[in-house]
Amino acid sequence: MKNLSKSTDNQLVQSFREGNNQALEILVTRYRDKMFSTILFLVKDKYLAEDLFQDAFIKIIDTIRNNRYTEEGKFLPWAIRIAHNLCVDHFRKVKRTPAVKTSDDHDIFELFNSTEDSADKQMIQVETQERIRLMLNMLPQEQREVIVLRHYADLSFKEIAEITECSINTSLGRMRYGLINMRKLLTEKQIAL
Repeated sequence: MKNLSKSTDNQLVQSFREGNNQALEILVTRYRDKMFSTILFLVKDKYLAEDLFQDAFIKIIDTIRNNRYTEEGKFLPWAIRIAHNLCVDHFRKVKRTPAVKTSDDHDIFELFNSTEDSADKQMIQVETQERIRLMLNMLPQEQREVIVLRHYADLSFKEIAEITECSINTSLGRMRYGLINMRKLLTEKQIAL
């Protein structure tokens, strides 16, 4: 039996369909961070994000077990779409809307995702990440959503358009205006990253 961790997503899905629960564990491990951070940035609440993350994988499991998953070779975008829809459903239920470059020319999203070694650098990184979160929270929901899906979930604009049920041009426009608004926030609020 070949090593499951080297299997493709579709092979893991098929293996899970055949009763191998370890295949699902590998899929969860493979995409846990991207899915959780996407959900967290959309709902802005760690405990709610954990619940929605679990709900997303329950839905994924049910869909695969009931043979409703279609092999498109794009497990992650499909899983993110499920998570996104659960976030949208949550905000519909509670009837509330979930609501760039630094001065030294660094991409704020690279700063957010970077990993530093020293304690000082880690502390600075945590502070920078918090400032980015605050700026994201100041954006209109559609702009924040596209930025999160693009930079944290690493999805293409085509995938984002499918998830958000809009055109690719609309997704691109939302990204553009979101980044413009983040630059304005950096200047107007004098946020130092």
